[in-house]
Amino acid sequence: MSTDTEPGRPVTRIQREKHELILEAALDVFSRYGFRGSTIDQIAEAAGMSKPNLLYYFKSKEDIHAPILARILETWLEPLREMNADGDPLPEIQSYIRRKLEMSRDFPRESRLFANEMLRGAPGFHEVLNTELKELVDEKAAVIKGWMNQGKIARCDPYHLIFSIWATTQHYADFDIQVRAVLGKARGGEGRFEDAARFLDQLFLHGLKPKK
Repeated sequence: MSTDTEPGRPVTRIQREKHELILEAALDVFSRYGFRGSTIDQIAEAAGMSKPNLLYYFKSKEDIHAPILARILETWLEPLREMNADGDPLPEIQSYIRRKLEMSRDFPRESRLFANEMLRGAPGFHEVLNTELKELVDEKAAVIKGWMNQGKIARCDPYHLIFSIWATTQHYADFDIQVRAVLGKARGGEGRFEDAARFLDQLFLHGLKPKK
């Protein structure tokens, strides 16, 4: 948190609450307009405070953006971290797909903000994409290869498997308006996520079953 308080001085409860209020408002603004299209004035209005008051807690739009991105990346990586090399492969992959789909349902703003970052070249994520994210995907790709070598799942490119799971699950957040419009009122409610889960189970798990 960036404030004018003295270095080493404890952050008060009110300061923490204001900090969280600003980040929540900024998430809404950034997810709607992207980083370039968002302004401090918009964030201050969404937070219900004056611009000078907001700038007491954060010195710039970049200072607000950075902690939001850090939280999103941590949230996004957690389901992949939980993929257990010692588990049964198909249930492990199914669980990962379900968790990613649940995130699209529960965190649509975060998903759209993440997508916007990728589209603008990921300046706020570039270093971590090449280190933490790559290392984690390399680790889980090795796990998937191990399952293939043991004959537990069909052979495929593990990286493109992971990419495909990302693409199909995050679609339901990033293109939610399109999904609901095409499905219509009868099928465009909350049940669309369970319908999607059943289809993705069929798509991925059937394709990954080892050949007899």
